[in-house]
Formats: sequence, C-alpha cells, structure tokens
Amino acid sequence: MTEIAPKTKRKATSKKTAYSKETYLEWYRMMLLIRRFEERTLMMYGQQKIRGFCHVYIGQEAIAAGMISALKPDDAVVTAYRQHGIALSRGVDPKLCMAELFGKETGIVKGKGGSMHFFSKEHHYFGGNGIVGAQIPIGTGIGFAEKYKETGNLSVTMFGDGAARQGALYESFNMAMSWQLPVLYICENNGYAMGTSVERTSNIQDIHKVGLAFDMPSEAIDGMNPEEVHEGLTRAADHIRAGKGPYFLEIKTYRYKGHSVSDPAKYRTKEELNHYKSLDPLEMIYDKIKSKKIASDAEMNKIKDEVKKIVDESVKFAEESKYPDPSAIYEFNYQQKDYPFIKD
Repeated sequence: MTEIAPKTKRKATSKKTAYSKETYLEWYRMMLLIRRFEERTLMMYGQQKIRGFCHVYIGQEAIAAGMISALKPDDAVVTAYRQHGIALSRGVDPKLCMAELFGKETGIVKGKGGSMHFFSKEHHYFGGNGIVGAQIPIGTGIGFAEKYKETGNLSVTMFGDGAARQGALYESFNMAMSWQLPVLYICENNGYAMGTSVERTSNIQDIHKVGLAFDMPSEAIDGMNPEEVHEGLTRAADHIRAGKGPYFLEIKTYRYKGHSVSDPAKYRTKEELNHYKSLDPLEMIYDKIKSKKIASDAEMNKIKDEVKKIVDESVKFAEESKYPDPSAIYEFNYQQKDYPFIKD
C-alpha cells in the first residue's frame, strides 16, 4: 500500500488546541460544500453539460478548510488545476464557479478558463494553472511583489506531488531563500500525480525533505484532518510573517477519484482506496462535532440544507446562463499599441 496519509487512526493534535464551535462548523460547512459541489460537477460532466478537462477535489477538502482559519483574506493563493475546492474556500461564489465549468459567460473568467483556470482578483486568487509546476515561479514572483510593496501578506503557492520534480521548483526555492520572500509553499501530496505513485518517480518519497537542501524550514502534516492543517499552516504563516523567509509544507492527503474524470484509477487497489475512505476528512469532522456535542442535530441539518440549496442554485444559474458570443474571444486580451513585433 502506498503510504500517503497516516495508516493509523487519528491521534489528537500535538498542541491540543481548543477550537471554537464556530471554527468547527465553518470547517464542516466548507468541506461539505466542496464535496457536494464536486459530486454535482461529476454528475453534470456525465450529462455532458461540462466538457474538457475536469479534476475534482473529493478527499482533499480538509486542506481547503484548514486554510480558511489559518490564513488572511488578503494572502495571495496560486495553485494547480485541481482547484475548485481551493477557489470555494477563498470565497469565490459557487455560482460563478459552476458557470465557468459550464463554459458560460457568467463564469468567474467569462467561460474562457474552464475547470483549470479560475481567477479572482477580488479574492487574491491567482488560479488554477494547467501547466504542471508553472505556478511555482508565479507564486514566487507574487511573493517578491508582496515583499517589495511591504504588504505583510503571504504568497501561498500550492502544487501536487508530480510538480515537485519540476526544475522550476528548485530555481524558485533558491530565489525565495536568497531573498527571504514571504512564500508558503504547499505540496498537496496525494501520492499519485497523474497516476504513477511517488515511490516509482522519486528517490525522495518524503517530499518536504527537498526544502532542507535550501535550509528552508520544511515539514509534513496530515492533510486528512483540518485541525492538523490549521496548525501546520499557522506555524508556517507565523514564521513567514515574522520576516524569516519562506516555509515548505508537504500536506499528505488522498484523492478518492481518479486524476481526472477520464481516469479509472486502476493503478491502486480497492483495499487501499477503502482504507483511506475510512479516514474521510468530512466524516471525521462530522463525527467529532457529534461525539463532542459541539453542535445539535438541528444545526448540522441546517448546514446540510443550506449547502444543498447553494449547489442546486449554482447548477440552475449555470444552466440558465448564456454561452459567450464568439466575438468575446477578442475581449480581455493584453494589448500594447506600440508593441513593435506584432503588426495588424
């Protein structure tokens, strides 16, 4: 069995931090929203209302939830193409996300980006990037800009285990450490990249150890538990905001679906999949809220009803929206009138 998240049942967080009722319910609501949004996305794809590439976040929701409580709204976030859940956690309207998946003009980028290329300046969300590892130098550059402008904000630069072997990562890590940039690098290690396990593609299976070659503070945390994600991100964020330079977190997680909707995921066993489903972060947080009597059944059912309504309304909005006019292909393109190398 490929070891990604811990094989044993969860242990209490090391700091034994006491979280408020509001925090637990916020985590649960966001994780449930992402799960139901992604499940409906798969359904709509099956009905051919969504086309093209599509990568869902089912199984990795605890990472997005932990980010809400550990980061500030003005922190910049840039990530890879499995990004619907991250966009939702940053506050992007689910209606605009679903419309984008449908390719409609009301989408977050006017129907031009699809599943892999959400973007929202308002939410300091820089996407959604389709080229493996390309967002790593982009996030490093954003970190340089944040430092130059003395904003006090982080550049949260996320990538998968497959991108950890890209040369751009090493160049970015070296630059970030040399210039002490406020970048929080996060590797969401779900163990398989597109479909080949980490143990077959890397001599270093503990990916966070790559950061140690640059003297970058680096650690691995459990990505199936929002408490662990929150605490790991908080440690890293405090380090960076203190002016001590970048930090690297390997967040060990697991995707329950294939790499994309076209991937049958035959490279892993049913036993392995079932083991990690027993560590389902959504069920874990629900069980904890129930067992600790953090919230009543009525409160939990209200959240379920609210999430269902949000997802239903998102699909309705997307279905009723118009496709872009073909002339829209010429809109919102970068232009420089005196650029000497392109002539009309």
